[in-house]
Amino acid sequence: MKKVLIFGGSGQIGRHLIRRLTKKNYLVTVVTRNLHRKGIEIKTQGNPGYIDIVETNIFDENQLNNLFKDKDICINLVGILFENKNNTFKNIHVNFPKILSKMCVRHKLKQFIHISALGIEKAIDSEYAISKLEGERIIINNFKKTTILRPSLIYSVDDNFTTNLMNLLNILPIFPLYYNGKTKFFPIHVTDICEIILKVVDNNVSSKIIECVGPEELSFKEIIEKILISIDKKIILIPLPIQIARIIVFFLQLFPKPLITKDQLRLLKYDNIISKENISNKDIGFETKLKFEDEILKYSYMWKKGGQYSK
Repeated sequence: MKKVLIFGGSGQIGRHLIRRLTKKNYLVTVVTRNLHRKGIEIKTQGNPGYIDIVETNIFDENQLNNLFKDKDICINLVGILFENKNNTFKNIHVNFPKILSKMCVRHKLKQFIHISALGIEKAIDSEYAISKLEGERIIINNFKKTTILRPSLIYSVDDNFTTNLMNLLNILPIFPLYYNGKTKFFPIHVTDICEIILKVVDNNVSSKIIECVGPEELSFKEIIEKILISIDKKIILIPLPIQIARIIVFFLQLFPKPLITKDQLRLLKYDNIISKENISNKDIGFETKLKFEDEILKYSYMWKKGGQYSK
């Protein structure tokens, strides 16, 4: 019976993944920085007796040592999209994975699965992408049994992407399209990325980098259009000159939870699609089938006039 150690288990991927792992009788230890706030929610995701929740400082190597002692697999789901005074890209995407990879070596784990992001190798002017790439290089060099998953845009009812867009599109008469809305994505549903992780765990898949994509390529404009159809809303989509976009984003990133940051605007210049440099989820025997427009319909009714009764 494999023992799995998960960091970032309270997030969108973590909650779905814990459920699947415990159903297959994996013993799961979830590390959180706030047991009182997140513990109850995490407990509901796993079968009783198969999940243990531990509160600790994720940068305290002495505490981490005790957690790694009897584990087989470590899964790192921790990541941030914007920086604040408590969390920087360097700390979360570089220093923390570095510590985990050292622990994996010290305690001779069988696998280290690390979630990164698709398309970061091209985004040379994005601090987010630069930190992700640096973290990848360090952990691959430190621990040879590392498998890095690079997903495209992950979405679900629990995400901060489609739900935020539905909120905005529901109240705005117009919506700006950065870079003319031409940036390409392969949106992948959270259940599919969890199934890919499970396949990697079940089959001891060993590959440095696996690109994880949904079944269809969509531009940012197409994504917005599909969301508008799903919430039964019509608004004007306006391509925005990048100079004006930078001014608007400067103010939007001042919110405690920014709608978009300057760094995210830079990321939008680059397509978030599969490359020819690495293998994909298809190459490990998992082909995603959940389509964006079908899946968002399952929860977009909450933004329609009439709510659930509009279905």
